[in-house]
Amino acid sequence: MAEEEHSSGTWHNSEQSDLTSTSSYRRRPSLTSHDDSAESAGPGHILRPGSPQPRMSSDSGGISSGSKWRDTSTALSDSQEIPPSNPEIVETTFDENVLRVLCDMDCGVPLLLDRIKQSMVSCREASVFFKKRALIEEEYGKTLQKLARSTSEVYSMNDGKAGTFVTAWQNSMKIHEVLGDNRIRFSQHLNEMSEELANIAKEVDKNRKSTKELATRYERALSESESFTEKCKNRLEVTTEELERLLLQKEGESFKDNTVQTRAGTTGGKRVIGKAVAKGGLLLKGKNPGNIQRQEDDVRSRMSAASDAFRKAVIDTQAMRQEYFNFQLPRILRALKECSDEIDLGTQYHLTRYAFLFESILLNDGSALVPPKDEGGHSVGLKIAMEAIDNRGDFRTYMQNYAYAHSVSPTKGPRREGPSDEGFLPPLSSRNSDKPPTSSSATHVNGSNSSDKGRPTFGIDLGEQMARDDVDIPPIMRRCCEAIEKYGINSQGIYRLSGTTSKVAKLKQLLDKDLEAVNLDVHEWSSDINNVTSVLKMWLRELPEPLMTFSLQQGFIEAAKIENDRLRHIRLHERVNDLPDPNYATLKYLLGHLHRINQHASENSMTNQNLAIVFGPTLFGQSAPTAGPSSSIADAPYQNQAIETILNFYTDIFVDDSE
Repeated sequence: MAEEEHSSGTWHNSEQSDLTSTSSYRRRPSLTSHDDSAESAGPGHILRPGSPQPRMSSDSGGISSGSKWRDTSTALSDSQEIPPSNPEIVETTFDENVLRVLCDMDCGVPLLLDRIKQSMVSCREASVFFKKRALIEEEYGKTLQKLARSTSEVYSMNDGKAGTFVTAWQNSMKIHEVLGDNRIRFSQHLNEMSEELANIAKEVDKNRKSTKELATRYERALSESESFTEKCKNRLEVTTEELERLLLQKEGESFKDNTVQTRAGTTGGKRVIGKAVAKGGLLLKGKNPGNIQRQEDDVRSRMSAASDAFRKAVIDTQAMRQEYFNFQLPRILRALKECSDEIDLGTQYHLTRYAFLFESILLNDGSALVPPKDEGGHSVGLKIAMEAIDNRGDFRTYMQNYAYAHSVSPTKGPRREGPSDEGFLPPLSSRNSDKPPTSSSATHVNGSNSSDKGRPTFGIDLGEQMARDDVDIPPIMRRCCEAIEKYGINSQGIYRLSGTTSKVAKLKQLLDKDLEAVNLDVHEWSSDINNVTSVLKMWLRELPEPLMTFSLQQGFIEAAKIENDRLRHIRLHERVNDLPDPNYATLKYLLGHLHRINQHASENSMTNQNLAIVFGPTLFGQSAPTAGPSSSIADAPYQNQAIETILNFYTDIFVDDSE
């Protein structure tokens, strides 16, 4: 029979009593009750045919399947009953509150399915980004390595400069190879993360589809069971109406009696009379009592079978609904939520790992450019390698080698010495030595203007400059400071901002060629005073010995480390007094200029602290030749502290009461 065929594919019946409400098979049970007893329904109680149909996950794009619930490997076992308080249904590590809310929602399954779709899109986008970024990094790293190696090989084959330059050049190429290798390793990590994210998205999509298919099967089976129950109810109604008609016929009452018409009105106008006439038309032919009795027995037998089928269908549907909402639906929602959490956490993990690797590669690049102190002396940074170039020493070596190489072979140029009968003159040095001293003096006086133009300003010892020019303050410092105070004392970030590289180089060349001929009041220099400040700082940096001197440098550092302000001021005052006279006079003039700059800090934002940060490394220069390059980095904060303290107590240190 149809009843037996349908019931064989449904869940096992739970231990439930007769139904007391015909609408109970459409009631959604609570999540917490697993063993609620079903309510009984008698044959005369009719289920509401207008009850809403349950929502199916296939409405949101699910995959349909004709198999029953137990056709999948994730279906329940054949146990008869689910324990009502099984703690393993939801693990303690899972967010049970979220699961309860999802179970109480009518849209829990499509909600999670759509959320997983969004997470997969985000995961795939991150995977694609990592893949493209890996290609960029790999191409950059390989190109950089190839460039460094080819450049190193080409230079070794060409006739380039030797000495310290070639050493620095080769070291810089090695640093570029290290930078390229870092990028290649970074691209490998990016490829790994891209593949892992793609695998996560693929696996989650597979689990999502299988769980969605399982949910669709469960909901379809429940819907089919409810439809079958509705059919059983209709069959029972028709059989009951037929029995009532027979009983009326047996008692001799007419179908057109008012009683029958009144009852037909109370049943809501359902197809009572029409069905009775259609299905029991033979009863209208004759009134044989025996025939009527046989028909009554047959109808009663069919009504009993229909009542049993309807009761069984209601019990099966109620049991199926209880098991679905109390057990299967939480399992489905939990599986979907775990998929959502897996892809969300996996995506977040790889994004966090990407950020960490990105920071690490930048730190590795920085370590290659500026090696840490604890790596030993074998690692050379790019800046240190370039600063190690000694052009003067290389030129002296080249000059010696060149002269030696050409001394063994006769020169093709004119001869310097020869017999007088061939027209050779005596050496110029002998002729100059025979001249009276007055001639030499006259020549010096007459050519003083032209000789001044050839006096260099940059890279000359401070004492030699001031003795040569017979001045108390270096002329370049006086002229630059006067122009800066005239045109830039209120300029925002004065001394902190750098000038244009080409303009600074041009001004340096002009000042080094003919200091007196340069007019800093012209628009070319006064319009951008940062060019003048950059030249002044460059002049201080290019002094052979820094303004604070190598010999007193450590004394200034030790004094700056003193925490007591008053004692630090006294010790620094003593170190300033120990400076040579040219250095002391120059420092006094410079710090007086900076003191006036600081008085306009409200406009130019250059406080004593900011000025100290700019001039600390400039006035102290690099570390003493005996110290390593790492010591200057460690001493930089104390250099700034020393300059800041001297600026703060400028009046006490330099200005006498008489002034």
